[in-house]
Amino acid sequence: MRLTVFGATGGTGLELLRQGLAQAHEMTAVVRDASRLPADLRDRLDVVEADVMDADAVVPAVKDRDAVLSAMGTRERGPTTVHSAGIASIMAAMRRTGSRRLLMVSASGMVTGPDDGPLVRYVVKPLIVQRLFRHSYADLARAEGLLRAADLDWTIVRPSRLTDAGPTGSYRTAVDRNLKGGMNTTRADLAACMLELIGDATSVRHVVSVAT
Repeated sequence: MRLTVFGATGGTGLELLRQGLAQAHEMTAVVRDASRLPADLRDRLDVVEADVMDADAVVPAVKDRDAVLSAMGTRERGPTTVHSAGIASIMAAMRRTGSRRLLMVSASGMVTGPDDGPLVRYVVKPLIVQRLFRHSYADLARAEGLLRAADLDWTIVRPSRLTDAGPTGSYRTAVDRNLKGGMNTTRADLAACMLELIGDATSVRHVVSVAT
């Protein structure tokens, strides 16, 4: 497949690029600065230097692609529009080119549900995690809302706390709900899950939680 990755220089983005190349996909990385990509990857990728907030600039990166993968994120703790403005720009570019398959990384910490244990549901998430990441989660919620309203073949992927522990080959998923006991997700497992979901028609217009 021909795949495009936004947020390509982040931990999950790099995993998507490496695993995608290992599976013989044609990978395009959208970056502000190509020099931030590891040297061993640069020559094996199509690289588009563009501001993701500029829909005109990212049109070439999404045209004729089988899927677009957004692994955008921010390290800032203050108010942000990185997720919502970024996904709005990507969707605008996709509408212009006729591309349809879009997968976006969100976060399981932003929502609570009956599958969360009592400690997580009533203490850890609302009193700690959601307060700590309130600005980022608010922006992710806006991005998810934009995506849900779009006439695209979207999938929202919600990992638990991300780690760099490496691939386990035994990640778990749940559709439209949180995972019981899903405390952590390795970035390698998240990337593997996203690549697998591209061709999974049952995941279209659904939220998929993933945890290691």
